[in-house]
Amino acid sequence: MKNILREIGMITRCFETISNLEFKQYKLAKGQYLYLVRICENPGIIQERVAEMLKVDRTTAARAIQKLASEGFIIKRNDPENKKILRLYATDKGRTIYTLLEKEERYSDEVALQDFTEDEKEIALKLLCKMRQNIEVDWEIVRKGGKRRYLNIEN
Repeated sequence: MKNILREIGMITRCFETISNLEFKQYKLAKGQYLYLVRICENPGIIQERVAEMLKVDRTTAARAIQKLASEGFIIKRNDPENKKILRLYATDKGRTIYTLLEKEERYSDEVALQDFTEDEKEIALKLLCKMRQNIEVDWEIVRKGGKRRYLNIEN
């Protein structure tokens, strides 16, 4: 069964390559579109929450978010109650690109899931969500500096 994660990896790399090439003309590179989508879908979200949603470290998120801000896709605003908190919002430019990103996502879903029955789509989603929930446990451990259990297992 080791091929399951390899297949998921290949699917991910295919979509990343396609998206990075297609969105390059809009100055969205290396997965930045993922950040823009989350910000558009969650106006006022904080940077740390975006990082959690995308399963990336804070530094990676900070770089991508700064690039989006410098390109005019998003703006950062101080929280009215706590000035230390920066909230993220899409600009008009960001919302315009977001409509394109939504269209691309629907198309990619259609391509990836063509010839699937509605039941198969539901099962696939359910199984992938279960896999994500399983791995999130280890993700949290490693993210906080811990070690995964396989490192403690002797050959």
